[in-house]
Amino acid sequence: MRPIRSAAALLLAASASLALASCGLFGSRGPVRIAAIGSLNPASTPLSGELSAANAALLDASAQGLVGFDGDGQIDVGLADRWTVTADGRSYIFRIREAKWTNGRKVMAEDVAATLRSYLAPASRNLLKDDFPEIDTIKAMTDSVIEIRLTVPQPNMLELLAQPTMAIVHKGMGWGPMRAKRIGSAVLLSPVPDPLAEDPDAAEAAANDPKASIELVGTSPQGALARFKNGYADGVIGGRFSTLPYFIASDIGRSRLVVDPVPGLFGLAFTRAEGFLATDANRDALSRVIRRERLVDAFGLAEWQPQVAMRPAAHRRDGGPAPIPPAWNDYDDASRLVQAQRVVDAWRSGGRPIAPLRIAVPDTPGGRILYAYVAADIARLGIETRRVNMASASDLRLIDEVAPNDDALWALRRLSCQRDTLCNREAQELIDQAMANIDAGQRAEQVSEAEAVLARYTPFIALAAPLRWSVASQRLTGLRPNARGAHPLNRLITPPN
Repeated sequence: MRPIRSAAALLLAASASLALASCGLFGSRGPVRIAAIGSLNPASTPLSGELSAANAALLDASAQGLVGFDGDGQIDVGLADRWTVTADGRSYIFRIREAKWTNGRKVMAEDVAATLRSYLAPASRNLLKDDFPEIDTIKAMTDSVIEIRLTVPQPNMLELLAQPTMAIVHKGMGWGPMRAKRIGSAVLLSPVPDPLAEDPDAAEAAANDPKASIELVGTSPQGALARFKNGYADGVIGGRFSTLPYFIASDIGRSRLVVDPVPGLFGLAFTRAEGFLATDANRDALSRVIRRERLVDAFGLAEWQPQVAMRPAAHRRDGGPAPIPPAWNDYDDASRLVQAQRVVDAWRSGGRPIAPLRIAVPDTPGGRILYAYVAADIARLGIETRRVNMASASDLRLIDEVAPNDDALWALRRLSCQRDTLCNREAQELIDQAMANIDAGQRAEQVSEAEAVLARYTPFIALAAPLRWSVASQRLTGLRPNARGAHPLNRLITPPN
């Protein structure tokens, strides 16, 4: 792994943090012990807004959605043990398995339907509610069968339903496949006994086997890695670019690192279009001048790749159109710099000043490294920048999000007319038309048209693919890299053949 020479001070600080002794929370080799980066709140639900890695893992284990992901990121059974999609792609019918809420009451289809309706309601804080196509109905057909009826086909809806944000939490209760018990600052997860077992006592005893349990703790990145390094955790989940320097400083073997090849958005969104940023050409000049390969190389991870198009190029299993690269993509850096400088000089020739640009990035080692490289590239144009926190007023703000499914429209919707993005009405009208179009060919054309309009408008500086990483001991045979970044806690150990 190449060192991050430009951030030696940050790595020394991270090393010092990791050198601190860990508390002895986990003493035995019984349960699988997982340290998740981020806070752990057992009361968190899909209506709580953005979920930390710890809360997402807990929800996925204790209140899994209608479907879930397996260890390879493929769709697997969840609360529903089977499902059918009608030929027109507008009706999804799920048969719910025999299950009980944590209070012992049987899970009924109407309870689940009501939960899903609450997630997708206009006032909901569920992060995925706007990614679903327009819903006609969500109804219980019987006590164990649910139908989700759409107004337009959505071939990628199962991936949305498999996300932890769509976990089925009913009145604060989950159903499984694991049950949670708070133990100090950690949560102990054990399998839910088979409700159809002929011998309930034997099923309960099997579920309480320590080897089948998971101990989950939420902590800081340096705390999680210290636990792993000192033998108090079998794995670490929830890593991002912002915390990667802590892994490098930890001196944990590179063979233990798991990097997920996830598609999505990683870059700087313009949050206002005033002054210098009011024109498309000026925003494009800033995008041209960023040396993406140099930035990514600074983190020393070969798996992390730069990205120039607004939409991710990989995993287009829906057959949608290929992403559109920017007009300057075939020019070398020297040519891009000359082109960008010409635009900046033309602006200044009219006596118009350029105020320092406020760039919002996480206040973490990775965030500070990212800012340093972006700021150095923009400085080549004679433009000053300021680093601000993510919650502060800014001119550009980092977006670091994994695509929840393979819908070609996801990235365009995320970058158009949102609370933290600019708004181009022409592009938004095309996006709305594509979302409502039931003709796949016409929809693909509208996607390309909308992307072309947004590309000219330049609301976003794409930098790279999102970076998601974990750390796994040899014990975690089921923690494997996958394109969803999905690592279900109940799948971390592959059962023997």
